[in-house]
Amino acid sequence: MPAARTDRPDHVPSVSEITAAIKGVIETAFDDVWVAGEISNFSRPQSGHCYLTLKDDAAQIRGVIWRGTASRLRVDLRDGLDVVCRGRLDLYPPRGSYQLVIDQLYLQGEGALEAALRKLREKLAAEGLFSVERKRPLPKMPRRIGVVTSPTGAAIRDFLEVLRRRWRGVEVLILPTRVQGDGAAAEIAGAIKSAARIRPELDVLVVTRGGGSLEDLWCFNEEPVVRAIAASPIPTISAIGHEIDVTLADLAADVRALTPSEAAERVAPAAAEMTELVASLHGRMRRALVGRAEQLRARLDALASRPALARPADGVRQLARRADELSQRLESGIATAIRDKQSQIGLAAGRLEALSPLAVLGRGYSLTQRDGRLVGSIADLSPGDEITTTLADGVAVSTVRTVKKQAIVVAKPHSGGR
Repeated sequence: MPAARTDRPDHVPSVSEITAAIKGVIETAFDDVWVAGEISNFSRPQSGHCYLTLKDDAAQIRGVIWRGTASRLRVDLRDGLDVVCRGRLDLYPPRGSYQLVIDQLYLQGEGALEAALRKLREKLAAEGLFSVERKRPLPKMPRRIGVVTSPTGAAIRDFLEVLRRRWRGVEVLILPTRVQGDGAAAEIAGAIKSAARIRPELDVLVVTRGGGSLEDLWCFNEEPVVRAIAASPIPTISAIGHEIDVTLADLAADVRALTPSEAAERVAPAAAEMTELVASLHGRMRRALVGRAEQLRARLDALASRPALARPADGVRQLARRADELSQRLESGIATAIRDKQSQIGLAAGRLEALSPLAVLGRGYSLTQRDGRLVGSIADLSPGDEITTTLADGVAVSTVRTVKKQAIVVAKPHSGGR
């Protein structure tokens, strides 16, 4: 056994110094830890911070959840809950004790649920079930609304109360289902499919329930429910839980509402807003009609000032006068054309008469024919041929006794040359 040291060091650290050294070691070595245990000694004073003890069968550790973190938790904390916490170790110098500063807290088993949820979300997203292109707009003024929810829960009461205040001209059909626990997912999916077969058809479908833990809302993350919403032919609003709760049903729906009350606001117009809209449209329509009437009146006045409408007889008289002028011009043109044609015919007749053989006969000439053909040469005749001689005043028939050929001198016109 080593001998006890009796020499005193030059500097002996104070309690504060040794505590600070320990604090530095602890906070550096345990800046991100996971701890599982049971909550006990839970308290939440007016400051909003939560103080608790995590324990198991052999040990315990104090823990604190600052107000900002506590406001985001979805777990209703109380003694006896088995939880999994993530945080960092901190040493509190006034008491010389360490504690776990909790940043995240889940119920036991929630970690496996979140892993399964993430895997299913990735699968369905890859199939396009959450695609923005699939989202359909809600009808402006639905007449029939279907609501898939528990008929005894707070969600349907909140929804109907807000809807009643906003708009009364709508019919609401509740399709009752369980909204948590075993078998709830099958009931919800079946109700969504049944809604598509209702006649008269529903204009919009609301799938809703109040908030809760991940386990409470798990049925709205199950694949049959998500696929039923995505396949529904009715535009669908999902209003599951509160603002921090986002389920796969929310992602698959056409519209996500944060609460059942907001779903009622999204699905139906406010009566006051509709009254204001109708009044605005009435004013716009009235102004448009007055403006159109003024335009038509101005156009009518412009048309009435035109001569054709102011003195319609003037136009008729002008047309009658024009018709008379055209008639006279037509008659004059026809007479002139007839005279021109008569003159042309006279000239042609004169030229034709000058060329006629009968005119030549009148000057002492004759025409001789044999067998109906004109004789133009002595070579066309032979002794004994019967010929016909046409004179100016008659025809003589004779027989050729002798054919003699003799030269006939034809005088040529003087050319004027030497």
